[in-house]
Amino acid sequence: MKKKILVLCTGNSCRSQIAEAYLRHFFDDKAEVYSAGVETHGVNPRAIATMKEDGIDISNHTSNHVDEYENIDFDIVITVCDNAKERCPFLPTKAKKLHQNFPDPAKATGTEEEILNEFRRVRLMIKEYCSALQIS
Repeated sequence: MKKKILVLCTGNSCRSQIAEAYLRHFFDDKAEVYSAGVETHGVNPRAIATMKEDGIDISNHTSNHVDEYENIDFDIVITVCDNAKERCPFLPTKAKKLHQNFPDPAKATGTEEEILNEFRRVRLMIKEYCSALQIS
């Protein structure tokens, strides 16, 4: 039976979208993966672009609110930013809770190339984290 995993972030626009995609990529046969935010900000176009660079298309992803999943009994809930961890609503589940705070690439400043480089840096951090997870 596949594990149900929720990746939770503030706006479900960058970090949680990237993590959802990598978890699906690495564990498609072992997990059903969802992502949500404590708010919804839409999927960030730079997140879409940087994932496309790594061969993963998230252009059809949607930005979802955590309340949309209140009736799913998750096995694992992963918060990928401190704000989401602090604001995470009580989920009526016995889920294993994991937390890893990743920098928010949407807050990067500078030239377009500098901003994209920050997205790439965070993407790599999330990819390494997701690939190392033990889903049993």
